[in-house]
Amino acid sequence: MTPRKPPVFAMTGGEARLDGRLVLRGVDLRVPAGEVLAVLGANGSGKSTLVRALLGLIPLSGGRTEIYGVPAARFRDWRRIGYVPQRLTVGGGVPATVREIVSSGRVARQSRLRPASRADRAAVDRALAAVGLAGHGHHSAHQLSGGEHQRVLIARALAGEPDAFVMDEPTSGVDAASQAALAGTLRALIGQGRTVVLVAHELGTLEPLITRCIVLDDGRVAHDGAPPKPVGEHALPGHDHVHPHGPAVPDGGPLGTWDRT
Repeated sequence: MTPRKPPVFAMTGGEARLDGRLVLRGVDLRVPAGEVLAVLGANGSGKSTLVRALLGLIPLSGGRTEIYGVPAARFRDWRRIGYVPQRLTVGGGVPATVREIVSSGRVARQSRLRPASRADRAAVDRALAAVGLAGHGHHSAHQLSGGEHQRVLIARALAGEPDAFVMDEPTSGVDAASQAALAGTLRALIGQGRTVVLVAHELGTLEPLITRCIVLDDGRVAHDGAPPKPVGEHALPGHDHVHPHGPAVPDGGPLGTWDRT
């Protein structure tokens, strides 16, 4: 009898605190291979905290989380996971180019002593083309708009050719044409059997791709199943955030300037 494969992500009784505040409250979640899961909820409901806790970027104060059956703290096979944060501040010093940032997505697949191979360069080319930045590789990341920066982060994850993608609001600040292009890219990845977990306020062009949806409310799973039907202007009960995405969350903590809830 073939042993059953573990899910890509599994959380049992997950609790997490940020600045002393309980943000996740007893979350149970399993994400099997090939699933396309949307994590929805109002601002402050715990969406970003949940996906970062799944990756082990935020330690749980209660419960446990596993990646491919391995406790997150001991997981090392990061080439299988592609992560797209909401935003990432480019530091000072020598400005990085778009291609350099996207190429960093290949690091987990490279030997420390081996320079970039033809396969690495081809993967970066495909990733840049997939997000519509094929001619922007030499541009400085400091010169990018918010939407372009988000597309670079998506390309970085694509370049690694992982088995699973975790995307924290990948369409935030991205124009309609780029959202449609992202939907097409995800459709191709899903057709290849890739797993996708994405955080969103609204699904938009991505909705037809979603196989399952959870809605968080004050750190608890209030819905787990098919995407909720739209009510008024928004698809979520209690969807009360202020566009665009409410006030910024103060910097600090292990994730620096990324949005922390």
